[in-house]
Amino acid sequence: MLIRSVEITFMRGAGLMEIDKMVEQLDVLIAEYQDLIATRSDTALASDRAKLVASRLESAIDRLAVPGSSYVQQLDLYRIEKRVKYKIRDIYSIALGLRDDLKAGWTTSVMELVHADTHSGYLEMAGTLLASGYKDPAVVITGTSLEVHIRTLCTKHGIDAELPNGAPKKADVMNSDLKKAGVYNEARKKQITAWMDLRNKAAHGDYTCYDEHQAHMFIDGVRDFMLKYPA
Repeated sequence: MLIRSVEITFMRGAGLMEIDKMVEQLDVLIAEYQDLIATRSDTALASDRAKLVASRLESAIDRLAVPGSSYVQQLDLYRIEKRVKYKIRDIYSIALGLRDDLKAGWTTSVMELVHADTHSGYLEMAGTLLASGYKDPAVVITGTSLEVHIRTLCTKHGIDAELPNGAPKKADVMNSDLKKAGVYNEARKKQITAWMDLRNKAAHGDYTCYDEHQAHMFIDGVRDFMLKYPA
């Protein structure tokens, strides 16, 4: 499936990140790992520094690879592994593969389809992909647009979009906060929950749980929501 082979990156509340910046971020973390293993010691790989490098590599893959891609799928497999001692090596391999594919330009075909300067917004990108037969990336992009808008709505209405530790709140938490603040009612909250469930199905490969008509309704619904509740 297309969604498993392309890397479309969304910065939080921003536009499409340029590939060279993505590569630069990965290069920095890969260099940190290579410096770490220069000690040639298993003790080094069990250190607090190694855990920090592994965490940063894991976060970079999550941030730079589209949900449901092969890179994220591999990462999810390692997340359930109990071989903590060698986890960093596995994560490094995924990050290295992602970096090399980006540098080789193997993501350009879909990047051209969704290039920011040929579309006025993410929903237009989603519509283009859906019209081209790519319903699954269209649903992921629409869900990402929805989450960004919800986060912006929180900022507009003085609702904290981050947890006390600085981590971003999940979409379902922000959705509940907006309902509690009276920005919209319970019916709207439930609709957004259903939309995010659809996005999660696409992101996790449950492609048979919805069809092109539902994807089209999703895009139209999110567009109407953004018009009714501008941020």
